[in-house]
Amino acid sequence: MTTVKELSDRLDALEADHGEALDTIWMLLAGLLVFFMHAGFSLLEAGSVRFKNTQNILSKNLLVVTLGFLCWYAVGWAVAYGVTDGDPNKFTGFTEFFAARFWDDKTKFRNWFFQGAFCATGCTIVSGAMAERTQLKGFAIYSILMTSWIYPVVAYWGWSGSGLLSYKDDNGKGVSAFGPPYMDFAGSGIVHLVGGIGALLGSICVGARKDRWNAAKQDEFAAHSIPFCVLGTFCLWFGWFGFNPGSTLSMKTKGDAATAGLVAMNTTLAPCIAGLVVFALRAVLPPRFLDVGGFCNGILAGLVAITAGCAFIKPWEAIIIGFIGGIVYQAASMLLKLVKVDDVVDAFPVHGACGIWGVLALGLFGNDDEGIGGNGLFYGGDQLRVQVMAVVVIVAWTGIQSAFVFLPLRLLRCLRLSDDYQDTGADAMKHSPYSPKQAVAEEKTPYIEPMPEVVEVAKPEVATSEI
Repeated sequence: MTTVKELSDRLDALEADHGEALDTIWMLLAGLLVFFMHAGFSLLEAGSVRFKNTQNILSKNLLVVTLGFLCWYAVGWAVAYGVTDGDPNKFTGFTEFFAARFWDDKTKFRNWFFQGAFCATGCTIVSGAMAERTQLKGFAIYSILMTSWIYPVVAYWGWSGSGLLSYKDDNGKGVSAFGPPYMDFAGSGIVHLVGGIGALLGSICVGARKDRWNAAKQDEFAAHSIPFCVLGTFCLWFGWFGFNPGSTLSMKTKGDAATAGLVAMNTTLAPCIAGLVVFALRAVLPPRFLDVGGFCNGILAGLVAITAGCAFIKPWEAIIIGFIGGIVYQAASMLLKLVKVDDVVDAFPVHGACGIWGVLALGLFGNDDEGIGGNGLFYGGDQLRVQVMAVVVIVAWTGIQSAFVFLPLRLLRCLRLSDDYQDTGADAMKHSPYSPKQAVAEEKTPYIEPMPEVVEVAKPEVATSEI
């Protein structure tokens, strides 16, 4: 006869199995959305470059995903989440290479997929910044090191539970090397700032595209397909609803559901206001045009800015963070052009500058009394000092490690494409299928895209009030 205890044990087992199934479904769905962001990056970057380099940039997007996940399987996961037993060190993990011990805890399969999609996303950010003048082999080498070492170390610091930015002290209390534990719900710092700093170092080390700062040739560097840029932006925004809400990492309780809902709301509001801010700023700042590409990047800037704090703040705070994020992006974009750093897709202004703002914003906003984990300075919290130090160590680590990769590649002439390649276009020089453009490339003469005859109409002067 079945006893009450046996029935209770069975019920507990059924509940645990049901919870595990819900968590797995939730994380796989979220991971698929994050994976789909690579379609968005591909569209955005393909639209941002000149037509003659479209295949080349798409090949880099494909390399990031394929190489990135293989590196994540072999080494990256172990560095980021391979916490050693006993007394783990605060710098990096060193177990579970090649998914060792996953059979002992099968929940790690879903975590590997979800976190691997984050890793590949961070590396993809770099490809767009260095587009149109970077050798494929040089970028492939950087991708391997980024997904095996640079990003995983930062992920260990903040998300493993044992790293220098977030671990438990002897009393079981969450702390960091700088005070309270670092807060970054979905990766404004851990993912986007790492990618943004890598993009900045890559852009500087590879140098500007040939004639990029020649005033007479500025029109030649315009994005070749604004529709691709807009579609890519919407794909990225769609994927972000896996990136941010999925970072709850579970969906079996009422609390999980409430957090995911709050995150989704904040992930909607911040990019809305940020995109409008940038669109308005570019309408009133020289050259005073309605810049659809800027609108797209403003939306992405708002998404990056809200990613760290989306689970810890109220919606009205998300609007403020997004508003400031739009201004931060525009200022950083103008600064890069002023100092003549050629970042094709504005990767650093979007992911680097707004990643910094997103991390710091969480040190200011978020009321602990609301019960959602906030610890902001505006409410008497002491989170800001930790967030500032996290920015410092992430920037220093990523910048130094990226320079150690890019500078030797530059010295070995494995980083920059020659002027011939840039004039003709990498697609015609290196990629298949064969086309008439390639025949021109074999003669080492620039291919010029034929243009239909048009009648040029002078653009009337429009007062700002009429825009």
